[in-house]
Amino acid sequence: MTLLARLDRLPLSRPHYLLLLIGGLGYTFDGMDSAVVAFLLPSAQDAWSLSNGQLGLIGSATPFGFLFGATAAGLLGDRIGRRRVMMYALGFYAIFSVVAAFAPSYEVFLVSRVLAGAGAGAESAIIAPFLSEFVPAKRRGWFIGALAGFFSFGFVLAALIGRFVVPTMDDGWRVAQLITALPILMLLWWRRSLPESPRFLLQQGKEAEAEAVVSDLERRVRQATGQPLPPVPETSAAVSRQPDTPKVNLLSALRFLWSPVMARRTAVIWLIWFVITFSYYGFFSWIPTLLVQRGITVTKSFEFSIIIYLAQVPGYFSAAWLSERLDRKNTIAIYLAGSAVSAFWLSQMDSPAAITLAGAVLSFFLNGTYAGVYSYTPEVFPTWIRATGTGLSSAFGRVGSILAPTIIGVSAASLGFAGVFGLTTAVLVAGVICVVVFGLATAGRSLEELTEPADKEATK
Repeated sequence: MTLLARLDRLPLSRPHYLLLLIGGLGYTFDGMDSAVVAFLLPSAQDAWSLSNGQLGLIGSATPFGFLFGATAAGLLGDRIGRRRVMMYALGFYAIFSVVAAFAPSYEVFLVSRVLAGAGAGAESAIIAPFLSEFVPAKRRGWFIGALAGFFSFGFVLAALIGRFVVPTMDDGWRVAQLITALPILMLLWWRRSLPESPRFLLQQGKEAEAEAVVSDLERRVRQATGQPLPPVPETSAAVSRQPDTPKVNLLSALRFLWSPVMARRTAVIWLIWFVITFSYYGFFSWIPTLLVQRGITVTKSFEFSIIIYLAQVPGYFSAAWLSERLDRKNTIAIYLAGSAVSAFWLSQMDSPAAITLAGAVLSFFLNGTYAGVYSYTPEVFPTWIRATGTGLSSAFGRVGSILAPTIIGVSAASLGFAGVFGLTTAVLVAGVICVVVFGLATAGRSLEELTEPADKEATK
């Protein structure tokens, strides 16, 4: 009987849902911070007389910070633990969000947004692999997809802040950033009770600590359900610590991720992250500004944006539900295809109402894709490099989010509204082809079963 077999046979109950809530609130604030930038751009432009190119740099600042934060979080998460990285990242993000709120100049604001993005990127990259290590295989797709769904609440809250705070008071765009940062203090206090991942502890040879975490979770599940725990399966893919896996650094991680046994998985994951993140940030960073430039008032454009952002909620949770029924790779392909069709539809629209409707449908499918991607990514990497693999995948995706706002900002004048979203359509189609042809089926399989061949290769 192994600890991991005991962990994987536990039914989802109140202790798991508490983990979902605590991790999900982190994603809510990450999403709110990312989304609120779109509503700050018009005010920042007026405050410092910025060009479209400078606005594009602000739009790229947060994802640029995400790139470095996600990379660092992955590497540190596999060395010092998932929980500690979550705590440090959240505090780092909150500090620089406050600095950005009081920034006296464009340059200070830009740097602060980059550093706040680094904290948010670290937080975003570590939560999914951390919580995936607590969840039984048969419910992991729904659980992590629902976890990612908390991003949508952050975007809706950002849209509400953009509508009711930014345009209604002096320096409302500064107040908005304080609103996104201050609730972090509560979440930091709440997270003190989080346990470290038993899988990470076993990988580090800390069997007694892992035993204590699993025993406590068993006790709380038994108390929550009022039922005896299910028996531990006699045959289980769960395994104990592998002491001879290499220490993780950036060079060793890249060497392993692009080794023959892992190259296909890594290429698919990285490309999917790039495609969805390029499309997502290209759309959401610029939609309020593009609406304004088409003659719609700032207030009205923010109202339209609320509708578009609300469509994220069913997008995330419908994909989370489908992930366990159609497999993660099929869910990702369906929602990417829906995104491509929606982006093309949006490129053909010219009235505000039609743009809003097409934008809401695109929002539904883009965010549904993210629910699948967040579930899928931690599943394809072994425990000893899971956080690093997830972090580097997310970081590569941030290259797309860095490029997208600037490319769209520069090309909007020459390509026009239709050209911008026509470009997005082409990128999404490439993603659909990649995941259908080369993706890995993961539903219902334990983390150890999915990564056993890679573990054996790493110990050679």
